[in-house]
Amino acid sequence: MALYESEHTKFMREMMARHPEWLEDQRRGRAIWWDRKVDLDEQKSCRESNEPHRSYPYDVNFEQQ
Repeated sequence: MALYESEHTKFMREMMARHPEWLEDQRRGRAIWWDRKVDLDEQKSCRESNEPHRSYPYDVNFEQQ
């Protein structure tokens, strides 16, 4: 039984075969957005420093107590 492969996947395989230099660009792009170490202390500090959300933010006359 043959596995299904979408038109988009076929297109991307063909384009990557035609342009092997794109592989390095793809790796660099992935490193920018995904492959990085997470500083858990900084993340916790950022989460704790946020102001609590107002219960109804669109009411200009509402004063949070």
